[in-house]
Amino acid sequence: MRELFVGARTASGEDGQTHHFAYYILIGQMEVAEHFACESYGVKIREMGGETAAIPDLTVNTERIDGLLELLTRNRVGPAGLRDVVDDWL
Repeated sequence: MRELFVGARTASGEDGQTHHFAYYILIGQMEVAEHFACESYGVKIREMGGETAAIPDLTVNTERIDGLLELLTRNRVGPAGLRDVVDDWL
């Protein structure tokens, strides 16, 4: 699986601390039928000096994964909130 760095954002937490997040598209391969596979895309968020969350194989559509990454970066979603946002997005 490959990772494509998309961008980084800084956010202030409720505790007043500053958090730095890095956002990635995960690029893998998903078998769809016998002898047929296509690229699949997922997301990863890494907090500098903290936790990381990743969800692979969310879609095969580049426009959908671009939209999800735009949503995540615009709202400065951290690793802890990734699963909830993706569940709503699906």
